[in-house]
Amino acid sequence: MTRPRQTSDDTRKQLSTKLRLYWKLIKSLQTGLLLATGVAGFMSARCPALDWRILLSMSGSLFLAISGSTVLNMWYDRDIDGKMPRTCRRPLPSGKVSRREALLLGLVLSVAGVGWAVALQPLYGLVVFAGLFIDVVIYTIWLKRRTAWSIVWGGISGGMPILAGRVLGIAALTGVAQIDLIGVLLSLGVLFWIPTHIMTFNMRYHDDYQTARVPTFPSAYSFQMTRVTIAASSLAAALTMGGAVFLIGTTFGYLRLLVVLSTALLLMAIYSVVRPSDRMNFGLFKYASIYMLSLMLLLILGAL
Repeated sequence: MTRPRQTSDDTRKQLSTKLRLYWKLIKSLQTGLLLATGVAGFMSARCPALDWRILLSMSGSLFLAISGSTVLNMWYDRDIDGKMPRTCRRPLPSGKVSRREALLLGLVLSVAGVGWAVALQPLYGLVVFAGLFIDVVIYTIWLKRRTAWSIVWGGISGGMPILAGRVLGIAALTGVAQIDLIGVLLSLGVLFWIPTHIMTFNMRYHDDYQTARVPTFPSAYSFQMTRVTIAASSLAAALTMGGAVFLIGTTFGYLRLLVVLSTALLLMAIYSVVRPSDRMNFGLFKYASIYMLSLMLLLILGAL
């Protein structure tokens, strides 16, 4: 009498284990941050948010598309991950998830996400597809193993969710989808923020990337040049995000908070150039994520 119950328990455990492995494949923190930018872009249009059905549909389609592209990247980079101590225990290089299974999962999530996005609004779907294509094909497959400048294309793909959200928000507000100046500035803000996030990570795990033979700015142009690039990029991110938030018409209180957050980012980036250290580099890496998430929350709260 206990055998069917035991079988059922074993099945639930296997399913739970599999879902946890899949969750690791989509890099939940990274996916969550990109999804937050999409929601912020949608809310920035000051559309009737709201219309929760549209907001939920946008969130669902973006989550699937971002997750799908991340899984496909993990599938393609499994050999690189296997060479680095930081990543060798991930589901694919460790053999916990098969290559075929990961490829199928990535394709299903990607097709479902893009298909849902196109059905929701064609231009919105096109932007979502562009982000996925640039991330997987141009950045990961074509350029990542060839040049340190692949980070530019990685940044462009990272800016697509917030642009897509803005496009859909405008469509919900006016009935006509379009790419406007604010959407471009928001997307550029994410693009310029990417080096602060990625390059600090490249420096922290420089030896890992060297072992896997992945070209990065620190290995190609020196640590000091990378720190200068991060400082310049941080300034550009603060200016473009500030311009977008101003044009949106955000209240003075939120603008003041934005200035504080951006100033802190810039000062940390400059200090890392003047007084470089591993501790400062890691602190800047951590703060970069907090900075971006905080900006997205400001955009969302400012629209309510």
